[in-house]
Amino acid sequence: MGEIKNILLVGVGGQGTILASKILSEGLIQAGYDVKMSEIHGMSQRGGNVSTQIRFGDKVYSPIVGKGEANIIVAFEKMEALRWFEYLKDDGIMVINDFEIPSVPIQQGTAKYPEGILEDLAAKAKVLVFKAGEIAEKVGNARTMNIVLLGALTKAMDLQGIDWESVIMANVKKGLEDINIKAFHAGADQVK
Repeated sequence: MGEIKNILLVGVGGQGTILASKILSEGLIQAGYDVKMSEIHGMSQRGGNVSTQIRFGDKVYSPIVGKGEANIIVAFEKMEALRWFEYLKDDGIMVINDFEIPSVPIQQGTAKYPEGILEDLAAKAKVLVFKAGEIAEKVGNARTMNIVLLGALTKAMDLQGIDWESVIMANVKKGLEDINIKAFHAGADQVK
């Protein structure tokens, strides 16, 4: 198992960040890792940011990921990728959903959505960008966008030896298991 790995999942309330984190943590535990998870809901019901920090390895003492320590950041929304970039390791990977959710100040017209986020981040780090929402719609349910991103994360971190399908089936609503498993594989297919 080796060194401790650090993961950040960041998004906006309602995007399913917490569910994806729960599935990820349970899968890692089943694979025999010591896992610590911390989640922050910043006014998440009102479109505020949500972040989850997950650390796993042989023995983990704290769930907190410091600046410059994340092996991977999965951003469910572009502005969140920009907000959390300083937490990425120099050789880390960012998986970014090409998706915009305007914050309250942007909606009120007192601020503008930043331009050139993806290009700016791609110039500084290894990034994988795709439209998870469109992929989820093609699979058959736009609400599976979080599971699409989870699939990409597990492939990008080479966590393919875990029975993700059974973990997904145990955590999603009954009747939605098959569509979520399809979404997971569609996300993994985005990583070459």
